[in-house]
Amino acid sequence: MKKILFLYLIVFFAKAQSKVPFETVAIKNGIVSGIYSNGVNVFKGIPFAAPPIGDLRWRAPQPVANWQGVRKCDTFSASAMQPKPAPFMMYTTEFLAPPELLSEDCLYLNVWTAAKSANEKRPVIVWIHGGGFSSGSGSVPLYDGEDLAKKGVVFVTINYRVGVFGFLAHPDLTKETNGKGVGNFAFLDQIAAFEWVKKNIAAFGGNPNNVTLSGQSAGAFSVNVLMASPLAKGLFHRAIAESGGMFGISLRMKSVADAEQTGVAFAKKLQANSIADLRAKSSEEILKAGGGITSPVLDNYVIVGDMYSIFSNDKQNDVPLLTGWNAGDRFPSPKTLTAAEFKADAEKKYGTMANDFLKAYPANTDAEAKESQIEVGGHTLFAWQNYTWAKLQASKGKKKSYLYFFKHVPPQHSDKPDFGAFHSAEFGYALHTLRNWDRPFTEADRKLEDQMSSYWVNFAKTGNPNGKGLPEWKAFNARNPQAMIFGDTPVTERLPFKAQFEFWDNYQASQK
Repeated sequence: MKKILFLYLIVFFAKAQSKVPFETVAIKNGIVSGIYSNGVNVFKGIPFAAPPIGDLRWRAPQPVANWQGVRKCDTFSASAMQPKPAPFMMYTTEFLAPPELLSEDCLYLNVWTAAKSANEKRPVIVWIHGGGFSSGSGSVPLYDGEDLAKKGVVFVTINYRVGVFGFLAHPDLTKETNGKGVGNFAFLDQIAAFEWVKKNIAAFGGNPNNVTLSGQSAGAFSVNVLMASPLAKGLFHRAIAESGGMFGISLRMKSVADAEQTGVAFAKKLQANSIADLRAKSSEEILKAGGGITSPVLDNYVIVGDMYSIFSNDKQNDVPLLTGWNAGDRFPSPKTLTAAEFKADAEKKYGTMANDFLKAYPANTDAEAKESQIEVGGHTLFAWQNYTWAKLQASKGKKKSYLYFFKHVPPQHSDKPDFGAFHSAEFGYALHTLRNWDRPFTEADRKLEDQMSSYWVNFAKTGNPNGKGLPEWKAFNARNPQAMIFGDTPVTERLPFKAQFEFWDNYQASQK
């Protein structure tokens, strides 16, 4: 009898240990089921808003309809309408949305959690994808959240409308919306996703009161917008922005009036006289005709002013910030100027500040001028933006900021070109997803991956990236600017490109 009882207890405890946590989860709209893999529950394709199709095209996201029974969430949803993704340059399939299943019906998100119960209240990271506001998806392989979930966070990726579907403005839309959100539907989608997280993430073991807003490239621009938007107040508690911001110089938002005229011209291309006519067009027709409409609009609803002024006056959603850029956030100019042309262009653009500009970006030879042009492009679009963001948050805000510079070069196969520490190279390390990236990574890469992802997870937990066993990352100090340099090993050093950034600081001030 004792032997039988003993065997029964072994079987009972074995079953208890093998039970999959979160086999189903009850959220506000119904019950969902996911998949269990390697100790992590994954829920793919959970709707956070109604499909923005038909009459809902170019409207603010609407609530999801409730469902009966259990909704299987074991497959990624369609990505937003965009040109069919195809590898180019350094951007192999690991960086791209799946080429199939592109649809306007795209407002879904994905959740990874290793929590064992809904009572754990783990920190949450919500990731906004990049893609120049014209492409991308929450199902990009290098955004996989399994490893970060194992490190203690609930990880969420989201989709949002891109291109003309996310950024169209038109006089008819202004009338429909009373000017609220016109041209910024992509950001309204993102806000709707964060509202979903606030209402539902506790059911997955996440803490709705400890949510980190994060993203890279266009995702970082989005972080900038949401950190500045009154509509996103209270939806997140920390922010991570990798390579991107909108603080001025080369980045100017369109006014509603200018964006409307762009929309009218777009409608004429499709022989449409109204928004109703445009809504009657197929998504393929819209996509084909809408190239280039990807710009945020200063609508005084989602975006209530220029970013520099908002942060200078501490009017942002004041949360701890981790931000930075890559050494390879540099892109060749459409036209390369000779040294003489570069100097003449500097005189024309910067007037009495031209000599200071040429000290920061010399052009004594054509080769030097070419390098300076590439540097100017990278600094004005990325580096100075992230530095300025960290500086304004540290000096004007109440919460700390942490700045990084990623210069580690991922190893490449011998038969492939080396693109250096290119734009987007860092997030495979930060999100701990090198296992999904086909490159000959070394133990040094794996160590850096573990360190960077630990900084990111620590920041999500506490608002401070530092932790046991990690080199110290000092908070940004505008009086003594330093940055965490991610080379082969992390080290805090003097701010790189300080002279160049000081020029842009002075130039920015001269434009006020």
